[in-house]
Amino acid sequence: MTELETKLNKIDALLKAQGLEALLLQKVSSFAWATCGAASYVNTAATDGAASLLITPRGRYILTNNIEATRIEQEEKLGGQGWEIRIGHWYADQDAVGELVGKLKLGADGRFPGAKDLSSELARLRANLTEQEGERYALLGKLCAESMDQAIRAVQPGMTEYQIAGLLAREAQARGAQPIVNLIASDERIFKFRHPLPTDKKLDRYAMLILCGRRWGLVCSLTRLVYFGHLPAELQSKSLAVAKIDATIIDETRPGRTLGEIFARIQAAYAEVGYPDEWKLHHQGGTAGYEPREYLATPGGGDVVSLGQAYAWNPTITGTKSEDTVLVGQNNNEVLTRIPGWPVLTVETGEIQVERPAILEIA
Repeated sequence: MTELETKLNKIDALLKAQGLEALLLQKVSSFAWATCGAASYVNTAATDGAASLLITPRGRYILTNNIEATRIEQEEKLGGQGWEIRIGHWYADQDAVGELVGKLKLGADGRFPGAKDLSSELARLRANLTEQEGERYALLGKLCAESMDQAIRAVQPGMTEYQIAGLLAREAQARGAQPIVNLIASDERIFKFRHPLPTDKKLDRYAMLILCGRRWGLVCSLTRLVYFGHLPAELQSKSLAVAKIDATIIDETRPGRTLGEIFARIQAAYAEVGYPDEWKLHHQGGTAGYEPREYLATPGGGDVVSLGQAYAWNPTITGTKSEDTVLVGQNNNEVLTRIPGWPVLTVETGEIQVERPAILEIA
């Protein structure tokens, strides 16, 4: 069975389980998932794309306008997957969905008039990756790791956060990985903000770079930190503590475990390293896929880890953070965004040793 056939079967099963007959996919993430990696966006920040997918008992359709149809047909080559392209003029109102759906019971990956919102169910489908998606994910992880490594090693004191963001964006984009999240903080801003939009502040000694890179619709996330000079004892201690938490989470992320069980272990790990309430200040990450997080881990969560899924965990202790994207394998978890040659902290958890990234020190 091909990847496309697998996904169409999953869609068919979802519709039957929900008592529906047709499905509309408008989100960029859903479009990429259902087409095995095609791009429907023009604005990279948009949730919904410039083309949608409609699946009915009578056929499978791509709904778009005359501006986008040519590229989708010639470069995405979706006609070869059996999609029929329905084209409307960009300047004219149209109701292609209404015409094709009629009185069929419709589901959608978000809000749409007359449709049942299946966004949560579809996030779970997107998160259960095929073998082919896992292979693409591994390649994307390497591209994002290379991008981060090249960018952060080019950072210099005196640069503005805007300039640092530009380095990270350039390295990612040059490798075909879109930097859909590009967050930069320096010095005291690292201690103040978990999601630091870059500013014109100049770097003195300490910088944090955060990247979510997208290709084939998939998204890899990673964070790295660099310090110019001798790392203060406080940061050394916090960095080791957050590495221990991250190592524990990665070790716990195995098939059959619920996210609620993992979250309970996260809470315990924060307490064990002396920071029992820090987990409340930021989400801890969760299941990755065609969104940076398809869904987050929360206390009591019932979602179950499955073989082949990707997870992006990001424990933080004020002033430090540890984040990579990992793929759940048969015998162990593979860190997809590992940077060869990066300094590491080796942490023992259970019966194994886990390497987590240290803060890069530059004298």
